[in-house]
Amino acid sequence: MFYGIIIYMYFMDDKKHKSPHIHAKYQEHEVAVSIPDGDVLGGDIPKSKMKLVQAWIELHKDELVADWELAVSGQQPYKIEPLR
Repeated sequence: MFYGIIIYMYFMDDKKHKSPHIHAKYQEHEVAVSIPDGDVLGGDIPKSKMKLVQAWIELHKDELVADWELAVSGQQPYKIEPLR
């Protein structure tokens, strides 16, 4: 969590969005975002918060891909440092 944005991955979540992705929630808004390119796969959050999410993804891309592989195989992903 950073700047009021909650980031999470679902276990075994490779059915609807087949590419590696995260979910971000800010207040009542929620979005699914591709890890490789930061594109929105579904939903929306305010633009200012989306830019923070995309910056965080860019900084932690390798860690996120590794966590994605753990999560889709049913294993516990590692925590990743928040954006500061």
